[in-house]
Amino acid sequence: MPEKTDARDRLLVAAQALYAERGVAATTPRDVLARSAVGQGSLYHHFPTKRDLARAAVGRTVQEQLGTAKAELLGDATARERIGAYLLRDRDAVAGCRVGRLTSDPLVMSEDDLHRLVEGYFTDLITLVCDVLQEAGLSPDRARERATTIVAVVQGGYVLARATGDPDVMRSAVRGLFALLEEEKE
Repeated sequence: MPEKTDARDRLLVAAQALYAERGVAATTPRDVLARSAVGQGSLYHHFPTKRDLARAAVGRTVQEQLGTAKAELLGDATARERIGAYLLRDRDAVAGCRVGRLTSDPLVMSEDDLHRLVEGYFTDLITLVCDVLQEAGLSPDRARERATTIVAVVQGGYVLARATGDPDVMRSAVRGLFALLEEEKE
């Protein structure tokens, strides 16, 4: 049984990497096979269709990215420290957000189940940030507004960094937002 689990995992890791590089629509099962070094029989055993593979790989990416955000946003630190940890952490800005990039993928956005995974990621992320801001004393409406702004600035930072090839653009955007949030408290 370990070989089957290993093959499934290698297929998912390969699909996740390829989707991050070129998107779901532009990635073929053959590409995933080549990257994973898994046999064709294993691919179709674990994922009978391209859509099955996409659903599993995108779902895993969403869970991993939410896990990273939860590690920063949940815990015993102050709300300010947790928001700072989320905003100011090191990111591969030029590579872009593994989930955010999927919003430009025509297959993801046209397939309801894939679209819901991406939509769910952003809804859950905004809710996580909103909860932290409410802990800090903001009203629910104001916290939701600020949380949406925070997530939008991070996503926009990724876009600007990719467009310019300069990761410092993202760092500047998130540092600037964090400074504005700090000034607002005063």
